[in-house]
Amino acid sequence: MSDENLFDQEDYLQARVDEYIWQQSTSAGISRQRFLQILATMAGAGAMGGLARSAPAHAETASKAKGSKIIKPLPPGYISHSKGTLEMNWEAMYGRGYLVPNDWFYVHNRHAPPTFDLSTWRLRIEGTGVNTPCEFTYDEIIAMPSISVTSAIECAANGRRFFEEAYNIPLSGTRWRLGAIGVAEWTGVPLSLLLERAGVKATARDVLVEGADLDSLDSKGTNQAKFSSVVPIAKATADHSLLVYAMNGEALPPDHGQPCRVIFPGWSGNANVKWIERIEVSETPIYSQWVLDQMVLTGADYPAKSPYRGKLITYQNVKSAFELAWPATLSARKYLLRGRSWSGKGKIVRVEVSLDGGKTWQLARLREPNFPFAWVRWDIEWHPVPGEYALQARATDNLGNTQPNTVPWNDFGLLYGGVVSHPVTVQG
Repeated sequence: MSDENLFDQEDYLQARVDEYIWQQSTSAGISRQRFLQILATMAGAGAMGGLARSAPAHAETASKAKGSKIIKPLPPGYISHSKGTLEMNWEAMYGRGYLVPNDWFYVHNRHAPPTFDLSTWRLRIEGTGVNTPCEFTYDEIIAMPSISVTSAIECAANGRRFFEEAYNIPLSGTRWRLGAIGVAEWTGVPLSLLLERAGVKATARDVLVEGADLDSLDSKGTNQAKFSSVVPIAKATADHSLLVYAMNGEALPPDHGQPCRVIFPGWSGNANVKWIERIEVSETPIYSQWVLDQMVLTGADYPAKSPYRGKLITYQNVKSAFELAWPATLSARKYLLRGRSWSGKGKIVRVEVSLDGGKTWQLARLREPNFPFAWVRWDIEWHPVPGEYALQARATDNLGNTQPNTVPWNDFGLLYGGVVSHPVTVQG
């Protein structure tokens, strides 16, 4: 099965589903049709958990983080939802440059960043998909040929609060608005180079990337699994997929993955694993429990495709945000409204802005730079009179993906890409 089309979300999902069905029916010695009949009798996608590849166990016992799970100082204006989350304040981005400074970059830490001794830290590359399993030291990695990539990292749950507001249904998890995103210049070694040095095979299919942070307790509440994510070999070896050790020209900060993390431009934040320790390359598809159960859209509009619990998430969708407080209070004078739009699949080519709640629209000016997999800054003049306003922005990327007015509900509140109404009060 060719990997040529695996960059498309639907192709990636269908390829994994087809291969899973083929593998399971073959190993069980039954036909594909009979295997699908058996699946249909099982109690939902959750019943597939026993067939999926489980996450590796961690030998250490659980420990509760005391105080904040974030190391860096909190700049003024940050929005904190929990001890491990910081949401970027869009108002603070007005007048700033293209990149988000390291101290302003959003954070989502499940635990406090693990400590590392760079003299003993190692990155292991192993698995059936490589001929020469190997280890790299930090010094060896930073001495390799490197490139810099300007790319966004965005949490898949960015915009979750708008699902609650649109459907009047509460959701668990961090209630982000649109500040769980940041754009930085990432410097590191192409993953393709590292895999080449490990002797990646032509038959390699999937790449599992494992970090040092602990994801979940086992059934006894003691052992913990290390967080990991899975990408197809085509994405792992793409030109801009990196093992990163620097962010905006500085050594990678602890909250953002020190000593190294991976960057897969365009894919949801969970794929960009921090505090990386191990890479497994496999000749067969890898079914990480996190990916199967959590990195999916579930609900009435997203039927399960076993072994996945719902529709698999890979690329981020199109979004837009105003560089304004939420809600904003302005005086009645002339303004240069500013905002940013982005897409996980390419480059933004058009941004429309409505100053009257979606009744009329006008084109915004796009400002350079405008990098794919990052964002574009835009602006429009506005001279409002006193009153209440609902400002809206919708963007379109170079593949024709446009923000819709509404989006279907999903149970985790992921990938909200609908047009958002930004409340503004203009005082006389």
